[in-house]
Amino acid sequence: MWHDDNMPKRPRDPNQLAKLIVDIATGEVDDPVSEAKRHPAKGSAGGLKGGQRRAERLAPEQRSEIAKKAARKRLASDRCISTGVNPALYPTFTPV
Repeated sequence: MWHDDNMPKRPRDPNQLAKLIVDIATGEVDDPVSEAKRHPAKGSAGGLKGGQRRAERLAPEQRSEIAKKAARKRLASDRCISTGVNPALYPTFTPV
């Protein structure tokens, strides 16, 4: 839910809202919107590191197997089959 008991709603009247915005800009009042609402990208910053951390913790054999599985899935997609896969280049290719 956007508003809870701790966070007041912004005024609906345009004049009162304009005054609140000016007061926030001049520093007379603190902005009632939480830090997380102003910077939502910071919350997902941990997700950007996840793949790299996972790769660091996997053994080289596990990473290789995961990469092979992903390549097989990509090659088996309709996009690759419709364009034609060269069996000489991919001898182990088997459509899934």
